[in-house]
Amino acid sequence: MSSSRPGRWFRRLIVTVIVLAVLAVAVDRIAAVVAQNQLASMASKEAAKYDVRSADTSVKIAGFGFFPQLFKEDFSKVTLTMGKPTLSKIPAENLTVDMHSVHVPRSLLTNQSGAVTIDATDLRLRFAPRELGRLVVQATGLQGLSFAVVDGQLHAKLTVGGSSADVPITPQISNGRLALSVDKLPDGVPAVIRSALQNRLANGVEIPQLPFGAQVTGVNIQDNSIILDATVKDLKFNA
Repeated sequence: MSSSRPGRWFRRLIVTVIVLAVLAVAVDRIAAVVAQNQLASMASKEAAKYDVRSADTSVKIAGFGFFPQLFKEDFSKVTLTMGKPTLSKIPAENLTVDMHSVHVPRSLLTNQSGAVTIDATDLRLRFAPRELGRLVVQATGLQGLSFAVVDGQLHAKLTVGGSSADVPITPQISNGRLALSVDKLPDGVPAVIRSALQNRLANGVEIPQLPFGAQVTGVNIQDNSIILDATVKDLKFNA
């Protein structure tokens, strides 16, 4: 009988360790959720300074273990997502902000004052071709112009005086503007349409102000959307 007591004691020890481990993980996750919600609120307030608002804002803290990162006051990566944001009254599909080496003072979890500082930030804005069309029409006055993604490439469609053309377009960033280069115009395109597409689109359009003072670095087409890539220097969120 006495030989079974060490076995029971060992089993109880294992069960206790498992229970404590589960509790520790649960507490860690709860604390992470609290921190994520607080960071999301701070980011929303900062974005509003740039006239950017969204239907929902969420934050995801990456890395293994919240408390170990909190103890160092340094989170390897934090991702901010804004669903259906509006920039300068222009609706977009979503905005993703990847923040690397995020320094969060522990005092913020107790609602004390402090600031979150980020070493490096990558921003990605996704919006629909029709919104680009509205921007271009406002900038150029080319009524009857629209944009769509066809087989992974941006196309411009323009109708003037009963004549129309559908041509592939290459978007690119030039001097802080979104320039639209006509790849090739088919033969027979009326001169008025040819001139409008080649000249007015090449001048590009002003890019709406991005949040956090982000500077656009590139543009590409993904699925049926236009993606603007940007970076932010010395990003800071104040409590």
